[in-house]
Amino acid sequence: MEDMKYKIEKIDSYRWRIPKEGKMQVDGVVYADENMLEEIRKDESLQQVINVSHLPGILLHSLGMPDIHWGYGFPIGGVAAFDIDTGVVSPGGVGYDINCGVRLLKTGLYRVEIINKLESLVNALFINIPSGVGSHRKDIRLSLQEEKNVLKNGARWAVSQGYGAKEDLAYIEENGCIAGANPEFVSNRALERGRAQLGTLGSGNHFVEVGYVSEIYNEKIAHVLGLEKDRVTIVVHTGSRGLGYQICDDFIRVMIDASREYHIELPDRQLCCAPIKSPQGQEYLSAMACAANYAFANRQMITHWVRESFERTLNISPKDAQLSLLYDVCHNIAKFEEHMVDGQKKRVCVHRKGATRSFPPYHPDIPDAYAITGQPVLIPGDMGRYSYVLVGTENAYTDTFGSTCHGAGRVMSRNQAIKTAKGRSIAQELKEKGILVRADSRATLDEELSEAYKDVAEVVNVVEHAGISRKVAQLKPLCVIKG
Repeated sequence: MEDMKYKIEKIDSYRWRIPKEGKMQVDGVVYADENMLEEIRKDESLQQVINVSHLPGILLHSLGMPDIHWGYGFPIGGVAAFDIDTGVVSPGGVGYDINCGVRLLKTGLYRVEIINKLESLVNALFINIPSGVGSHRKDIRLSLQEEKNVLKNGARWAVSQGYGAKEDLAYIEENGCIAGANPEFVSNRALERGRAQLGTLGSGNHFVEVGYVSEIYNEKIAHVLGLEKDRVTIVVHTGSRGLGYQICDDFIRVMIDASREYHIELPDRQLCCAPIKSPQGQEYLSAMACAANYAFANRQMITHWVRESFERTLNISPKDAQLSLLYDVCHNIAKFEEHMVDGQKKRVCVHRKGATRSFPPYHPDIPDAYAITGQPVLIPGDMGRYSYVLVGTENAYTDTFGSTCHGAGRVMSRNQAIKTAKGRSIAQELKEKGILVRADSRATLDEELSEAYKDVAEVVNVVEHAGISRKVAQLKPLCVIKG
């Protein structure tokens, strides 16, 4: 396919190469179908794939997933791996909402058992889980030392405080705690922002969604994951709140200076970075791990209040509700992992920004219960359509550093979405489709209307046909609380 702005070569129906030229260290590779590529060309995300390919120590290729769109530094939907000795770490390759991620709860309940209690349920969730900009819980008072314990221990801290069970930890990426977190590298301002916000949903596209399994595509894998047609599910999508944002902001300033100090030529200042082994690189990775652990604890606490809301609203016991954690994945993270590079197994630093880990069957880093299926991959859509459960594959492990898409991907800015929603009641439109919503403000719903996003079914279609994830089930929403 010819392109006036970028040299793009078709690899196959779902992959496109931007060949290495000039100061690019590697090719760019974008996962998309032809129609999607036309949409992707409308913003600067392809240029960002090219920009990332300039960074020192980048390995094999600079990747774009089908939900790719313009972001800070890296595109959202960008993946890149770096050599530990010669490569760099960049806050722009992780993003502001460090370990924004998603978790899926399965239940022992069927849709018919809750359909008449949806209004009470969505109201209970909205009361129990604070949402919106700057939201905080009045009943949690963290001391500075206790907050640092959260940053070091992640979901383990939450479980130790009675938020969920020890069994939950096995079903969280990295068991809910990334090693190497050191709160001494987190600024006082970041700590201050984080202390009041633990256990809150936040704003933007964050949500808690009660839904049900609407389609099963692979009965065998669905059975292993514990998914059954018409069973109720809950998706929790949030991250590290103001603490993560502040850590990113603090280290962007550090990395601008570090890029100059280490004579790193940047095609875009937003890709400011430092060598992985430099003091600045190590300090950022330690602070980033703190934010990631905070996010794991945050989702764990919200899960506890989801369980509580179900049990009280439906007047059932935990045994009858059976709200168990299927899996929890990171979307914005830099991690050390082993991958094959030029025929050799190599420890590398993988940046996933708006991308999900997609590890294959029998990988040592996935729960034993899912060894035969591969890692669960959770792909939320917009609040008016559907979400998907997939599993990881060998192809992802060899072709994308074990990565796949993370969601639908925006096609409208928030301002465009608000203009599109003018004169409409998004809540009423959703109600007519059988979906109840509660939000901190009307503007939140307007910003998050379905048309603001790609159809996640098309995104999932690309990653399945490209072989970097395998489709298992579709989930449809019944009620949603938004930030």
